[in-house]
Amino acid sequence: MLPVGSKTVRTPIYCALCVSRCGSIAVVQEGRLIALEPDPSHPTGKAICAKGRAAPELVDHPDRLRFPLKRTRPKGNSDPGWQRISWDEALDLTAARLRAIAADHGSESVVFSVVSASTSASDDSLVWIQRLLNAYGSPNLCVSMELCGWGRHAATSYTFGAPVPGAYLPDLEKAGCILFWGYNPNLARLAHATATLEALKRGARLIVVDPRRTGIAKKADLWLQARPGTDAAVALGMAGVMIERGWYDREFIRDWTNGPLLVRADNGRLLTQRDISPEGSPGQYAAWSQALSRPICYDPVTGAYEGQQPQPALLGTFTIETAWGGVICRPAFDLLAERCQNHPPEAVEAISGVSAEQIVAAARMLWEARPLAYYAWSGVEMQTNSTQIARAIAQLSVLAGSFDAPGGNVLFAAVPTANVAGQELLPLEKRARTLGLAERPLGPARWGHVTSNDLYRAILEQQPYRVHGLLGFGANLLLARADPRRGRQALAALDFYAHADLFMNPTAELADIVLPVASAFEREALKIGFETSPEAQAHVQLRRRVAEPPGEARSDTQIVFDLARRLGLGAQFWEGDIEAAYRHVLGPSGLSLDSLRLEPRGIRGAVQTRYRKYAEPVKGVARGFNTPTRKIELYSETMLRHGYPPLPEYEEPRMGPVSRPDLVERFPLILTCAKNTLFCETQHRALPSLRRKSMDPEVELHPAAAAQRGIRPGDWVSIETPEGSVRARAVLNDTLKPNVVCGQHGWWQAAPEIGAPAYDPFSSAGANFNLLIGNEATDPISGSVPHRAYLCQVRLAQ
Repeated sequence: MLPVGSKTVRTPIYCALCVSRCGSIAVVQEGRLIALEPDPSHPTGKAICAKGRAAPELVDHPDRLRFPLKRTRPKGNSDPGWQRISWDEALDLTAARLRAIAADHGSESVVFSVVSASTSASDDSLVWIQRLLNAYGSPNLCVSMELCGWGRHAATSYTFGAPVPGAYLPDLEKAGCILFWGYNPNLARLAHATATLEALKRGARLIVVDPRRTGIAKKADLWLQARPGTDAAVALGMAGVMIERGWYDREFIRDWTNGPLLVRADNGRLLTQRDISPEGSPGQYAAWSQALSRPICYDPVTGAYEGQQPQPALLGTFTIETAWGGVICRPAFDLLAERCQNHPPEAVEAISGVSAEQIVAAARMLWEARPLAYYAWSGVEMQTNSTQIARAIAQLSVLAGSFDAPGGNVLFAAVPTANVAGQELLPLEKRARTLGLAERPLGPARWGHVTSNDLYRAILEQQPYRVHGLLGFGANLLLARADPRRGRQALAALDFYAHADLFMNPTAELADIVLPVASAFEREALKIGFETSPEAQAHVQLRRRVAEPPGEARSDTQIVFDLARRLGLGAQFWEGDIEAAYRHVLGPSGLSLDSLRLEPRGIRGAVQTRYRKYAEPVKGVARGFNTPTRKIELYSETMLRHGYPPLPEYEEPRMGPVSRPDLVERFPLILTCAKNTLFCETQHRALPSLRRKSMDPEVELHPAAAAQRGIRPGDWVSIETPEGSVRARAVLNDTLKPNVVCGQHGWWQAAPEIGAPAYDPFSSAGANFNLLIGNEATDPISGSVPHRAYLCQVRLAQ
């Protein structure tokens, strides 16, 4: 229990409500949290947002779940007949059903779902949920990777062998040029916003690519307003200018990318030593030596070319004699240069709406103001060509030669810890059964992530096998993913569904068991690394509990540990002792749980960020990159082998006016969406202080588009797509392109204290943005859904 008294207590914590994890001061009076304030002494504490300031309302909200509940009526019944039960009954029943499903159908037939850690407090427990998933034996985690994280964590791994910019974050403190693409840190990561403002004050340049003139775009040196979904064309155009004008780091490209490696013109494969000679190795490649005027060997084991001064060529066409005759080859970089220069600025302007002059100016700024630090977000991940967009943007960083250099994208040093995600607990044969792996072997399923579309398909169509159970931690799938009506049908067809959350919501209403979760302010949590700078990433903090949970609510972590014991997995979970687990995590760090308790503001670990780690020697050879060639792969043979383009390329959005001219007459506008700064996705609309500032769902239109339709500010309008329609209030925004409109997602919850209504998530009279978006047109590699580039019409609501 927390101490209760009249004295005001100020406790250093951090706000866990989103990925920014802002350092904060919790103000507690008479045992109640009454305020949350920024903590400027914390590496991420220079400011907190309105959501953080509304924390006391979240903690005290009367609609919070307080006790475990059991459904007593069929899922088709309008009244679930919720019955309060004890924690023992809830956990025993959940464990029994999960064991039975595993015994009858295999553990893979249970999927775990988790709300994104970028826009929630699930970061506290995500690693423990993953550990339970692996220990239970399921390869299927539904955590919205295809919508939020694919581009910055996975797609670029085919270029760098690591998550960029997801783990190699922008070194804003030293950057000369900052590139934000589909990313508004004012909404998504406040710690990045404050760091960017400081960088601008010291003279850094800023380029923002976004269809909307966001808050951060207003401060940019260049704002490139691309048509939604055309981002790859813009990136290729910028790269083409850089290459044509010699604005690229030749030494970095030559030494640290696979740009010099020769590509066969006949089959697109990298030329190997086996191609040149039957005795040669198929695992060694070839480049053309300018000094020797002949092909030379490149060995990925050593990361070196043969000879003392090999001078591998980056450009040119060469005929290489092989055992089967002459083969025409070109360096991979030459092919990349051709691909990019096939997107001249004038052509890119015609595609994207970004002027040719801006394309050239941006390319010049990337080069002349380097080092370049970039970050891209979900604006370019919710696209039908999200993989190619991510790879096209990434190559700009490579051309600038800024990767892992001061002021570039850097893997900041982290305090060493034990990995407890439990990948070793999941048998390989189970991993091979991940949903979506057969259809998209290079997509999220490669990392054990399941798209909602694959989940619904497995439940309803039994493809590739039937999913019988779901264990959910805060994932409001029906408000956060496309095709919610099909999602509702799928969740209703499950044999068993248990859901843990703070509030009852439309997704939880389909569960058999609902478990009440303590908010981040009502539970303790260990955070190792705050990511946004070297200082932040070295920071370790044990966040204190500053409020009592309502009723019998428990932390997600406690639920996981309690459930693990009932599943017979106690040995893998320190027999339910969370503190023992934390001590195990901290083992390699040299820090103790006791020392962290004595320092509530946290402790900076004794680590120092190193730069250009790829060049560091390991057993006598450079570390290189975790790719097949041990170089940055501008040309991906992995992609080629699976039937995908080995070079980044532009593809028109599959639900855009060029790809679907048959729909343009009925749906002439391009629909995108953006976060509302007051809410974390589908959360917080029940909090009065926030809802007063945004009473209704809104859609932004250009004044010309509104006038053409007889729409005035504040009018209720209908947004219509081939999939369905929803309602929103019109807001005029003259910085949008006249053919672009921007909606909001996440609307369902009421705020009755101020008379703000709820919205039916399955009705055209409601405001569920996802009713507008289908799963038919998706990225072929990732399954990403085009929430940010769709066709629509807007008209006055009837």
